[in-house]
Amino acid sequence: MIKLVVSDIDGTLLPYGETALPQALFPLIRGLERRGIRFCPASGRQFHSLRRLFGPVEETLTYLCENGAILYGPGREEAAPVLHQTPLPRAAALALCRDILALPRCELLVSGPNCSYLTQCSPSFVAHMRGFKGNRVEVVEEIASVNAEILKVSAYCPQGTGPAMAALGPRWGEEMSMAVAGADWLDFTLADKGVGLRGLCRALGVPLEEVAAFGDNWNDVSMLEAAGHPYLMAQADPVLKERFPRQCESVLTVLEHLVDTGRLPEEA
Repeated sequence: MIKLVVSDIDGTLLPYGETALPQALFPLIRGLERRGIRFCPASGRQFHSLRRLFGPVEETLTYLCENGAILYGPGREEAAPVLHQTPLPRAAALALCRDILALPRCELLVSGPNCSYLTQCSPSFVAHMRGFKGNRVEVVEEIASVNAEILKVSAYCPQGTGPAMAALGPRWGEEMSMAVAGADWLDFTLADKGVGLRGLCRALGVPLEEVAAFGDNWNDVSMLEAAGHPYLMAQADPVLKERFPRQCESVLTVLEHLVDTGRLPEEA
């Protein structure tokens, strides 16, 4: 029995470069709900950004945000309960921020609960985060002035994440969870999507064995490993395909089968 479906967004439900989810997804989510199956977006995105994507069903969903660093229950945005959060140690987070700011051709993004903080950044990056990503954004003179908990620190690397990984990995790769999130993002948290999924299952009373999970990238690995029924997108890295043999071309096709039959395709 499947009681919970968790899905990555960018590269999984939403092709890279696009800004709107397929409209066919929302009736499927309602169909899952009628079968007693919850649906949860699982993303490195901010809560506000995720809710904007899921407008027609936004108040009924649980949300795994910031790569698992904060989980929200259903409800209106300002009233939705925080089910769990895993902040970074402040001193370490600020030191990491300084290291990212020192990198050439990288931008810094600091994620608090439902707000992104930017500093020493280009106007185009601010516009990208507010417009394309749909985040709540605050530009500050210094990150040290932010009073909120720091949940995630990210390097935006338009030239690719390789140089940033080489520069930041030796110092921060073991102390924190370092994850490539798409072609141009490198994220640092104490949590990961697997930690987030386990916390969500505890909060909802759902066994991991009754979870179907969908992902396409390295920051989805811990979630796919934790879920009883992991699906990797067919366009994923060939190395990941060796680890996760169950693959699909479309999440919606699998969800349609689950709504129609109450079972995943390979179990029908």
